[in-house]
Amino acid sequence: MPELPEVETVRRELAPWLTGRTIRSAARVAAPAGPKYANLERAAGQRILDVRRRGKFLLLPLSKGDELILHLGMTGIVSKVPPKDHLRVELQLSGPAPSHLYFRDARRFGRCLVVRAGEYDALPTLAALGPEPFDPAFTDAVFVASLARARGPIKPLLLSQRVVAGLGNIYVDEALFEVGIHPRTLANGITPDQAARLRRAAIAILERAIEHRGTTISDYRTVNGNVGSYAAQLRVYANDGNPCPTCSTTIEKIVLGQRGTHFCPRCQPMPRTRHARR
Repeated sequence: MPELPEVETVRRELAPWLTGRTIRSAARVAAPAGPKYANLERAAGQRILDVRRRGKFLLLPLSKGDELILHLGMTGIVSKVPPKDHLRVELQLSGPAPSHLYFRDARRFGRCLVVRAGEYDALPTLAALGPEPFDPAFTDAVFVASLARARGPIKPLLLSQRVVAGLGNIYVDEALFEVGIHPRTLANGITPDQAARLRRAAIAILERAIEHRGTTISDYRTVNGNVGSYAAQLRVYANDGNPCPTCSTTIEKIVLGQRGTHFCPRCQPMPRTRHARR
């Protein structure tokens, strides 16, 4: 699933190309009716004021007080050329060629809809997002306090988007490995020092992944059709059965919170106690 680095890469490629253009038409193509593609027709005749990102969502504020919201889901691809299959949305744009924006989504978990700016009742995940990782207000102290109030294992908590926005399966596994925290560790059992190091590791990994235009495992492509090259930098994710790059112990994979989870059992040992920090 595209995570923050992939969505930020798409945003950076779209912003200079889309900003200031008028949407001449917005059509749902072979996409299911319902809230995932609601009110697209309202985008017609509106100018795109900006291309922003919030967590894994792309937000395009429009000139008449609406926002076009795009979520890539698991297999969504945004492109300037028509895809061969699984086309869901087509936008015709003013200005020089290329003058169309296409949204392809093989598994149909993505979204492309129009809402009034800031009104996210139809998007509860967006409405409830935690702080952005790169926001200066997201400090060590804020993260430490969030974990102290939490319940359950650290990995599902980070995937929930409630304590920090944008992290997904790939980068959570990588950040936990970087700090030596087992993914089953209770969030409120993590020490303040561990939490501070985890926050900084996650930010550093996200920054490096953005520099590599994200991670392509299967479907993800940039707007210009390129793959993200960060896969070569992954240390544990999708490396189960291979030796740990730090200690050569075999990397393991478990299912946690219904998600495949990769870790080194030596570098990330299960905590000896499962009692929460008080």
